[in-house]
Amino acid sequence: MKSEYRLITRPYITEKVLLLKEDGNKVVFKIRKDTNKIELKNAIESIFNVTVEAINTLTVKGKKKRLGRYEGRKSDWKKAIVTLKEGDTIEYFEGA
Repeated sequence: MKSEYRLITRPYITEKVLLLKEDGNKVVFKIRKDTNKIELKNAIESIFNVTVEAINTLTVKGKKKRLGRYEGRKSDWKKAIVTLKEGDTIEYFEGA
């Protein structure tokens, strides 16, 4: 089994994510590509001591990048949108 702390790469914060947090009590994480929803739910519940109601995952395709005449591509990555139980919060997203 993989370590819980290695499944979550980092929190993902944008303006749209902050609106999700206010409206639906949802937080977004950047996760490893081989992580499934069951492993992710157990990891989040044990690390942050919250109750997870639902998890939506999606793979974000990497963008094409160019440097002069050379073209490349950024890596694909996986994003998880986690819905928390009403009343539960993760302090990192609260600005504390």
